[in-house]
Amino acid sequence: MNIQTKVTILFAGLTITVILLLSGFIFLFANHYAFEDFYQRLETRVRIAQSIHFNREHANSQVIQQMRQQYLEKLPSEKEYFLELSSPDHPDVARPKEIPKALIEEILANGISRFRHDNKFFVGNLYQDDSPPTIIIVSATDPYGLQELEHLRNILIIGFLASILVMFLAGKFFTYQIFKPVRDLIRNVQNISAENLHLRLQNIQGKDEISMLGHTFNDMLTRLETAFETQNNFVSNASHELRTPLTIIKGEAELALSHPGLSEVHRQSVQVILQESDKLTHMLTGLLGLAQSGFDGKKQNWEIVRTDELLWMVKETVDQLYPENNVRIDFSQLPEDENMLKVNGNMTLLKLAISNIVINACKYSSNQPVTISLSGNSKQVMVQVKDKGIGIPEKELPHVFEPFFRASNTSKFEGYGVGLPLSMNIIRLHKGSINIYTKEGQGTDMHITLPIADLHPHSRGKASHTTVHS
Repeated sequence: MNIQTKVTILFAGLTITVILLLSGFIFLFANHYAFEDFYQRLETRVRIAQSIHFNREHANSQVIQQMRQQYLEKLPSEKEYFLELSSPDHPDVARPKEIPKALIEEILANGISRFRHDNKFFVGNLYQDDSPPTIIIVSATDPYGLQELEHLRNILIIGFLASILVMFLAGKFFTYQIFKPVRDLIRNVQNISAENLHLRLQNIQGKDEISMLGHTFNDMLTRLETAFETQNNFVSNASHELRTPLTIIKGEAELALSHPGLSEVHRQSVQVILQESDKLTHMLTGLLGLAQSGFDGKKQNWEIVRTDELLWMVKETVDQLYPENNVRIDFSQLPEDENMLKVNGNMTLLKLAISNIVINACKYSSNQPVTISLSGNSKQVMVQVKDKGIGIPEKELPHVFEPFFRASNTSKFEGYGVGLPLSMNIIRLHKGSINIYTKEGQGTDMHITLPIADLHPHSRGKASHTTVHS
């Protein structure tokens, strides 16, 4: 979930919570005070009923009765109850079953009470100016007030549901506008890779956090460009400056060996010099390749490469270096669509990367059978190199791609520890990955994965990960 969606949900959630609390407060307040007027009307009727009941012989009682009939409308289901108490000290009363017991108890305790049961309302009063004391109760129903509360409840529910949609859409719109500079920044950064480090983020204005982030990216790109150019210059210069003296040393050593008057001791010394110069040449070639493959590749020729043809080229290279190899290519899992075998990359670099892996498989298995399998799908091409060699100790697996690292069980084999790191850099440069499955003493199975060629390739992004398994 991106930040824009999180902010939208948070904004909508906070607003909806406020609306929900406000709606609940409104409903509770309305529910509490909606029947206040109805209770007051019942209390008026209690007082009128009391005056009429206890003043039957007076003229004003008749006047009150007449006014009541003339000016007071009869409430729905209105009833009057006059309950006489046995005595003030023993308030026993014959309670009709439709009158709640709690109402009688509250009237006896407080002298007056209001009570509601569903939509039936009661108001009672204790009259003690005559003997015996009498409880006067008036009851009625208020269907209109209940309907108003139901309408209010429905309006609040509909308004609440509508507010959820409105708040989410409003939050989506505002967060979209707020994060637009961030999306523009991300899009511009994604278009910058090792091949075009000279580009910079444009239209960075203002003094907010987004503009500060843009300026920070530009500063970082400047430092990266400087570092890449420094490395590129080193690789270019070292490739020429170091190879020249090594070639001279090797040539002079060979010339010295061809001299007939050279003593045996001197001949052995010159042979050591020649051997070590060859080792140094191979090591220098690996180091320069490692440095250049990890640089950027902008000087490389990128093209559409067919991996089946690439594996035949790898086999030819291995045959030249190890004529006694036992390498077999397995094409039994090839996909029907040949486009699933095509990758976008540099043929020379990919050949070097896979050749290093196959050569290691031959070397560390003492030329036992090595199988190269090729398969593919709609997303990636898989190359599997499986041998029956010495394997890799489990504890040393995390270090196999570190430059100059050699496993503890490889002391009998010649090597410099730069082949696998070089292969890893090349595969990573092609947005691929290498997985290792190995068991010490039983062999190694290496899986190389490369994305298939895209008709509209984007800039090369982050490299895929590497995993090892035992």
